[in-house]
Amino acid sequence: MFDIKKFINCIFSSKLKNFDELALDAFHYQYNNNDVYNEYCKLVGVLDNNTIKNLSQIPFIPIEFFKNKSILLNQKKSEIIFESSGETKSKHFVADIEIYKKSFFKGFELFYGDIETYCFLALLPSYLERENSSLVYMCKQLITTSKHKLSGFYLNEFDNLKQNLMQLKAQNQKTILLGATFALLDFVEEYSIDFPELIVMETGGMKGRRKEITRPEVHEYLKKSFRVSNIHSEYGMTEMLSQAYAKQDGKFESPPWVKVFTTEINDVFSKTQNAKNGIINVIDLANIYSCCFLKTSDIGKVFDDETFEVLGRLDNSDLRGCSLLTI
Repeated sequence: MFDIKKFINCIFSSKLKNFDELALDAFHYQYNNNDVYNEYCKLVGVLDNNTIKNLSQIPFIPIEFFKNKSILLNQKKSEIIFESSGETKSKHFVADIEIYKKSFFKGFELFYGDIETYCFLALLPSYLERENSSLVYMCKQLITTSKHKLSGFYLNEFDNLKQNLMQLKAQNQKTILLGATFALLDFVEEYSIDFPELIVMETGGMKGRRKEITRPEVHEYLKKSFRVSNIHSEYGMTEMLSQAYAKQDGKFESPPWVKVFTTEINDVFSKTQNAKNGIINVIDLANIYSCCFLKTSDIGKVFDDETFEVLGRLDNSDLRGCSLLTI
């Protein structure tokens, strides 16, 4: 019998070594207890979940399903609903918010250490302007936990942000500035900040606010503007309850309870070789109450060391798999 509490304890254990076994357990449980996922699996040819013996056989549900389906275990109710941006919003029905909190706290600490040692500044105007953003929820928790008096959100208060950054630099305070990519670019067009110790972390792209440019171009511009040696990145989405981080060169690392690989662009059921471009697929075991197996709309590549790179979005991603959305 599948025990969710035991499963959650296992995935967040510091000694997690049996990822494949846990992922297969999650698949069998969700196949039998999530009607939407069950119907999708059958539609793509998995009529009996007992035929699935390894991760490469597991069907990954396109994240577009979150736009018009309630992806949640049968008989479960949501404590909170996270929503994406856009006209047709993805909705992630979260049955246990404590799992999300445990995931982002443990994930952040894994890559950056104790949050209480940082001042945490969030420049996220597009997210603050709408309700139910999972990123805003995470940042609120990190800001509160940091306990630093200057930690907080910034909408368009660029003057105040600059003054606080200069004060934090003078105090030799460890600081993270996490911002939507377009907002960071807007900021440095007005101010050039000489703060080499600052961790600048971009997330979320342009959100239609600016012309899209490549991540390397963005990073080079931001590095010069902040006088830093590297630009960090955060990778997450409404449909996930976990994040990956890149500290340099745009190569993301995932926490132990997440695994990323790619499938062929023209054959979404065929896994690509490492370092070859493909559609990013994510196993996020924190999604045990919704669906752990997600086919994103991102193009990227996975390397032999299990780091991955995001290269862009799949064109017409909203159309991909649209015939399957009628189930």
